[in-house]
Amino acid sequence: MSVVISEEILQAAQLSPNEFRQEIAIHLFQTGRLSLGYASRLAEMTTVEFRNLLKKHNVPLYSYDVEDFELDLKNLRELGRL
Repeated sequence: MSVVISEEILQAAQLSPNEFRQEIAIHLFQTGRLSLGYASRLAEMTTVEFRNLLKKHNVPLYSYDVEDFELDLKNLRELGRL
């Protein structure tokens, strides 16, 4: 499937076609819709290049929320490490 983005939209966004693709890939990765590998492919970059792009945009590679933290605490207590 191909998606065509008009020049008008690219100009309004002030992005080149490559930058537009990268922005979409970053968004889909950040929202959990695409894995690192698929987002890298969409951005037409290697995973190392895409990781660097994420770093440049201050987008973390991993999502660690309160539920993850609570689970870690529970596991540490069960292991007797807390």
